[in-house]
Amino acid sequence: MNILSLFDGISCGQIALERANIKYNKYFASEIDKYAIKITQKNYPNTIQLGDINNWKEWNLPKFDLIIGGSPCQGFSFAGKQLNFEDCRSKLFFKFVDILKYYKPKYFLLENVKMKKKWIEVISDCLGIEPIEINSSLVSAQNRRRLYWTNISNIRLPEDKGVLLKDIIQDGIVDRDKSFCIDVNYYKGGNLFQYFKKHRRQLIFNDYMALQGINEFIGEGGNVVDLTCKKIKTLSNKYRVNHVTGLDDKSKCLTTRCYSMTTLSGTGVYINGIHRNLTPIECERLQTIPDNYTNYVSNSQRYKCIGNGWTIDVISHIFKNIK
Repeated sequence: MNILSLFDGISCGQIALERANIKYNKYFASEIDKYAIKITQKNYPNTIQLGDINNWKEWNLPKFDLIIGGSPCQGFSFAGKQLNFEDCRSKLFFKFVDILKYYKPKYFLLENVKMKKKWIEVISDCLGIEPIEINSSLVSAQNRRRLYWTNISNIRLPEDKGVLLKDIIQDGIVDRDKSFCIDVNYYKGGNLFQYFKKHRRQLIFNDYMALQGINEFIGEGGNVVDLTCKKIKTLSNKYRVNHVTGLDDKSKCLTTRCYSMTTLSGTGVYINGIHRNLTPIECERLQTIPDNYTNYVSNSQRYKCIGNGWTIDVISHIFKNIK
């Protein structure tokens, strides 16, 4: 088999192919992020890098058995401005369609975020097939709902493996069963107000008493009281919140937004009363990526690349239906 991966990122497709026991001859990748390419080449040095997808007409390539890709989702995501195909990144989807029509592979797979019905219909009309929605929580410790368009037949939801957030952390205690979704903004930083109002992330504590204490900090009507007496020095005023932190069933999708290491905010862990972010290894585990697969770039770039990647075990589940 010859494989073409568009928007390849850190080549999660190659890991998924291996897990599905699918052998391939050549793997061609189109990617422009130098950090993602570095990670790919360290793990799969035989990957043939093609560069920018906008130059695809200059490629002189053989026929492909499988074309895969996760076109940029910023224009479709409910977390963004929802510019849809007017977003210069999301309209790259049409490059995927052009390449698909030109090479006519036996199989294809496109992944993207949940989006408005009218945008789903545009993509479905172009690809001639309806998507299947799969939540990564079935195979990982992360809530991550994604749409998959593929002509690989007989795709069903994977069985629930029962993986919980507590199973993948390196130390600490979790406050919920599943992690929030990790995305490409996890490394950018944030503040307490964003944490409670918009960017809810799971908290992990050093002991059960700390976990109980966090609920006591939230008063009636959603008012957060002064936490300075609890060694969280950055919080001094009351903030209005829409929820009470507690034992949710699932966490949000893994992102690359990295919050302050000393504030009560973000996807994180509490050790001795001090908040910490999920480690890169823990984020890799949320995506079912092998430990330290991304350990060739800075941590901020690791978070970004992981958040941009696929949940491997979902993709391998789909690939196992290739005959």
